[in-house]
This record gives sequence, C-alpha cells and structure tokens, in this order.
Amino acid sequence: MNLETNTQTLKDQVDPARAAALATALALPDIPGDRDALPPFFHQVYFWQVEPAQNLGRDGHPKRGGLIPDLGLPRRMWAGGRLEFLAPLRSGIEAEKVTKVEKVVEKVGRTGPLAFVTLRHEVSQQGQVVVREWQDLVFRQDPQPGDIQPVAPKAQTIPTGSDTLGFDTTLLFRYSALTMNGHRIHYDEAYARDAEGYPGLVVHGPLLAQYLMLKATRELGPLKAFRFRATAPVFHYEKAVLCRDGEKLWVRGPDGRLCMEAEASV
Repeated sequence: MNLETNTQTLKDQVDPARAAALATALALPDIPGDRDALPPFFHQVYFWQVEPAQNLGRDGHPKRGGLIPDLGLPRRMWAGGRLEFLAPLRSGIEAEKVTKVEKVVEKVGRTGPLAFVTLRHEVSQQGQVVVREWQDLVFRQDPQPGDIQPVAPKAQTIPTGSDTLGFDTTLLFRYSALTMNGHRIHYDEAYARDAEGYPGLVVHGPLLAQYLMLKATRELGPLKAFRFRATAPVFHYEKAVLCRDGEKLWVRGPDGRLCMEAEASV
C-alpha cells in the first residue's frame, strides 16, 4: 500500500463564530472573539470535509477509499491521539491543515480482524505550524453473535481533583454539528444499538479529550503537548468523572471503569 499518495490539504478562515459556538456548547466562562487565541483542540471545529450524500458510508462518515484506504471493516472508532501545541491558533486568520496517512496496521484480535490507521495532521497559520496532531483510528467488523465483550480496566478512584459531567443528546448533536462529524453512533440511537451493538448513543472520544484538555489547561497552565487513549465508551445516559493527578488525567465511568487515559505536558 503506497501511503505517499494519501494526503489531503484543507484551508479554513477560522471563523470566530464557530469557536464561540463550541465554547458556548461546552459552557465555558470565556467566549473567544476575533483574533483571540483559541483553547487547545478547538481546531476540531474547522477544516470541514463536506461530502454529498452519495459519498457517505452507512455510518455517516465519508466512504473509505479516498484519504483512508478501504480495509473492508465497517465500524470506525477514534482510539486516541497525541498533539503538540507549537503556537496559538487564532480565530479570524486563514489556516491550512495538511493530513497524511502515516501508518496502516492490520491485525486479528479476539473478536476478529482489526485495522489501525494513524493520520498525521499539521495545522499552519501565517506560515507557521501551530498544531501537530497524530490521530489513531481503529476499524472493526460488525458485532457477531457470541462475541466476547472486552472488560474495561478499572480507574483509579482517588484523584487529586475531579469534576463530574453529564451528557445529553443535545450536547452530542451540537458537537457532531460543529465538528461536521456524521458518525451515526452519536445521534442515531437505533443505529448505534442495532448496527453497532451499543446500549445507547456514544459520547465522542474527542469530546472527552476536549474536556480533559480544558481541565489540564485550567489547572496546570498552557499545554505544550497532550496524549490520550480511549479504553471504553461513555454513553449519553451516563455521568462521567474527569480526574487528574499531576499531569495524568483520566475519565472514570459511573461503574468505576476507565474510559480514557491521558497525559498533559505544560
């Protein structure tokens, strides 16, 4: 597989209204304005790739076979990533994002074939790279009768600081809309249950990571780097706890399971 040709370049005006909408949806106390430095990870609401309906897969994402190769596995999940924050991304100034497929690994797990795809994004503004991001995606087959359900690890229960968050369908819809994420597991409960085997709507992994980055920035200071890994889903009817102990952060589910682990560098 020749990954050299799997490259995409997108430009965006970094509309201040979009950042303000995300900040409002997340109930942040400060709403960024024109030319303001944006909070970490807010580049997720820019660089939309809007495809006509005929170019979408059954899950609402663009069909594979373009930037991301078609590996014959229908279920897609954002498994984690790492980021370097090199300079502030400012609203109201045109930016460019270059994405490359850096790695594709195919394996066979306990529940069947898996594929791991790593995308590398570089966001530039005024000729300078401001954010460098590696995005890890995992692709799986549809759930099968008799599949072994993975057991999530247990989360640490005595963090230095913690915040409890609830998620509702309105928040999931607004985040999907602002990030142009058409994945139906986040807004179509029947699809999430019947096609992908989830008990409810899935809270976006990057939304959980966004909350952890905001917590780290608030409590530790401006971020130089951040890495995160999803270990179990959170569903729309659950409350989750955002936890921190030093530069280690994690999301704990209501039953004590570890849903995401992360590390911040300041």
